[in-house]
Amino acid sequence: MDNYKSTQIWVFFFTLNPDFRNKTIFVPHCFIMKIFLAAFTAFLLCQTGYSQNEEENTELIVVDSLYREDQFYFGFTFNLMNDLPSNVNQSGFSGGLHLGIIRDMPINERRNWAIGAGLGWSINTYSADLFIGEDENDTTIFQSLKSADIGYDSNRFTTYLVEAPIEIRWRTSAASTYTFWRVYAGIKFGYIYYFKSNFKQPGNEVVQTKVDELNRFRMGLTLSAGFNKVNFYCYYGLNPFFDGKMPNGEDVGVKTVKIGLIFYIL
Repeated sequence: MDNYKSTQIWVFFFTLNPDFRNKTIFVPHCFIMKIFLAAFTAFLLCQTGYSQNEEENTELIVVDSLYREDQFYFGFTFNLMNDLPSNVNQSGFSGGLHLGIIRDMPINERRNWAIGAGLGWSINTYSADLFIGEDENDTTIFQSLKSADIGYDSNRFTTYLVEAPIEIRWRTSAASTYTFWRVYAGIKFGYIYYFKSNFKQPGNEVVQTKVDELNRFRMGLTLSAGFNKVNFYCYYGLNPFFDGKMPNGEDVGVKTVKIGLIFYIL
């Protein structure tokens, strides 16, 4: 696999069967982008079929000129790490909590197409054997705990963000319809206003909150789709977390893919 340029993602399955733990999945770099393209193509086909059915229906549709959808959201995700240095692996549980408000702005008479723009908040944890510390000169150290054969109890970093999602929205809803299909695709901008890495081993703890190599501005593609209350959500990070170097000169990098569920409330 060394000569095959792929993204390595460690996914931890918390079940009673230990055989499901520490499974390694190798995903090509282009695979996640293909998911977005396939979902968007299905979305267009669905909209075409829906429009055709709508044209065949001669019933008069009364449109509420003030009708909007999905103003508030909250969600839960599993956070997967990719573009890791070759000697670093994800380990332990990594998850996220996301919530916010979006201004829904319909752009057609039927009001089933809209632009959404809003403001949100998010907290995310990432667990891996990537040590983040500093030396006596306050220079940041990035080190693989596995390569250094260093034992530890836990090692993770946490990000707190303010976010600005922008979406193109399509749904089969109406002013009097509360269960409907939706597909929302867009981009989300974020800023990490607080960062904390925490390394623990017996008799020792290292906490780092100031990392000059941290890219605080975040950007990623988003896709949510579902019916009624249950909606699948995916976020694909476009820029890496860190601009630093490993001891062997390799880029630290680290991007994220978030997969989970999102819920919308009027």
